[in-house]
Amino acid sequence: MFATLTSKGQLTLPKEIRDRLSLGTGAILDFQIRPDNTITATHVKPDARRIRGLLKSPHPAPLTVEQMDEAVSKHLRDKHAPARAGRKATGR
Repeated sequence: MFATLTSKGQLTLPKEIRDRLSLGTGAILDFQIRPDNTITATHVKPDARRIRGLLKSPHPAPLTVEQMDEAVSKHLRDKHAPARAGRKATGR
C-alpha cells in the first residue's frame, strides 16, 4: 500500500488501514521510528486525562484568598444568624 506525502507534510492513510484499525475522524496515532528507519503507527485509545484543561472554567478568574474568606464569613453569618421573624420558636 502506498500513500503520497503532500507539500504540507500530510498524508492520507489508505482506507484498508483505517478500516482495519477502526480509525475515524480525530483518531490519534502514535508514530515511532525504529533504528532501521521503519516507522510504526499505533492507534492511541481515548483517555479522559487527554482532555484535561480543554473546558473553560465558569469563573472568569480564580477567586482570591480575600474573596474566599468573605464567602466563608457570609455563609457562617447566614447559618448562625438569629431566627427571622415569622419562624416558629423551637423552644430550645
